[in-house]
Amino acid sequence: MSLIVAGERSGVGKTTVTLALLSYLKWQNLQVQSFKVGPDYIDPMFHQYVTGKSCRNLDPVLTSEVYVQQCFARNIQDVDFALVEGVMGLFDGVGFYPPSLERGVEDES
Repeated sequence: MSLIVAGERSGVGKTTVTLALLSYLKWQNLQVQSFKVGPDYIDPMFHQYVTGKSCRNLDPVLTSEVYVQQCFARNIQDVDFALVEGVMGLFDGVGFYPPSLERGVEDES
């Protein structure tokens, strides 16, 4: 089984919820693999502390979508549960702004 923990913005508790879920899953004696989206190295250290297993970063910007898919598939082979912690917020991202926002607020003429 796989689960993604996401939020609508940074600072809403994604890491706290992820660590609580990882801790509970380990307490249930389940084999769990954690993942973190993006080039974050602090949160994965927390994941590893809880699970005793290296967290894997999934970063399609610095690697590729193919690599992310292969990394995920390879690392969930022998686990009961995969938990992915998202990054930033649901509406954050590269080039995702509607055309009206790309121009800026001043360009309302």
